[in-house]
Amino acid sequence: MNWDYVAGAVPQFANAALITLALSGLAIVLSLVIGLVCALAISYRWPVLSALCKGYIELSRNTPLLIQLFFLYFGLTKLGISLSGFACAVIGLAFLGGAYMAESFRAGIGAVSIKQIEAGKSLGLRPCQVFYHVVLPQANAVALPSLGANCLFLVKETSVVSAIAVGELMFITKDVIGMDYKTNEALFLLVVFYLLILLPLSWGISALERKQRRAAYGH
Repeated sequence: MNWDYVAGAVPQFANAALITLALSGLAIVLSLVIGLVCALAISYRWPVLSALCKGYIELSRNTPLLIQLFFLYFGLTKLGISLSGFACAVIGLAFLGGAYMAESFRAGIGAVSIKQIEAGKSLGLRPCQVFYHVVLPQANAVALPSLGANCLFLVKETSVVSAIAVGELMFITKDVIGMDYKTNEALFLLVVFYLLILLPLSWGISALERKQRRAAYGH
């Protein structure tokens, strides 16, 4: 192991880690929004949209992310639509993550007792108020472990987007190995920077879960 080379390569990997964080952050936010909308459409049986969301979930979960990325990056150019690698990566990750988030939210909504909903209605709350004040807090508590796992999954899936020339951690690792033949050093830095990203996220999710349990939700 050449530690001098490792020290010199740290800035390069740090820049790649920032790209990985940006990809992950945008993809997670978008996937949460998509997942919540789809879960609501399916759980409350919204006409037409419910069927579309079910179709989207099946399509997303049953096709590899790499194929989705290739379609966005190479296939859309045939239709006259040209997107950057970064944009394709965000869209692809959000498309994949949204399906998993939808199932997590749907499980959480389904776990809320009908008596809780009826109690909210009996207090004179409107349907949107019942959802916001009664259903959503309890659904989030039940879904949080699954949502957290999906967030970690999306961060790790950013390693796939190197296939469309996005300069995240895996892309830089391949570049270092190919150019300088420093396999051990590159893989060491790859592991270190993924841990620097994933461990704080994992600890934060665990802290949120403990907070929800103390609030008497999620039991």
